[in-house]
Amino acid sequence: MDLSGFVLQDAISLADDNNLRRCFVKYAKRMLGLALLSLPVLAAAQMASSTRIVGQVPFPFMVDNKHLPAGQYTVAPVSDGVRALAILNVGAKVGLIALAMPTLAKKASASYALVFHKYGDTAFLTGIRLAEDRTTYEIPESRAEAELRAQNVPATETILLASAK
Repeated sequence: MDLSGFVLQDAISLADDNNLRRCFVKYAKRMLGLALLSLPVLAAAQMASSTRIVGQVPFPFMVDNKHLPAGQYTVAPVSDGVRALAILNVGAKVGLIALAMPTLAKKASASYALVFHKYGDTAFLTGIRLAEDRTTYEIPESRAEAELRAQNVPATETILLASAK
């Protein structure tokens, strides 16, 4: 009785199972990577172009090494899918566009807020929080803030409440 045919068939079946497992794992890794890469895009879509946040800032501050005076500011996305925010003070006729990276916080913010880091009398806008949402828009650290942090100047975080308009 010749059993070599059965052994060969089992070996081919085992090889096919291993190939199938490798292909599945490779596909699962790609899908996971794609899902992780798409999270910031989905978070940016959360803040639709109609969402405008308005807040009163009682002190001068900086964004991207640009000085801005105290006053009422409106923050809105430049357009859908773009990671840039327009920061405007109509009363002072000041405006700029800043890049912002959407991130997910551990828990949702209770209200709209503007987040600042203050080093003595110098303040830097570092983030925007959305009400009842885990999405936070972080503005990259400017050169001036990096220099102050490098000098070990003590910093405090100041959160100013804002509203949607």
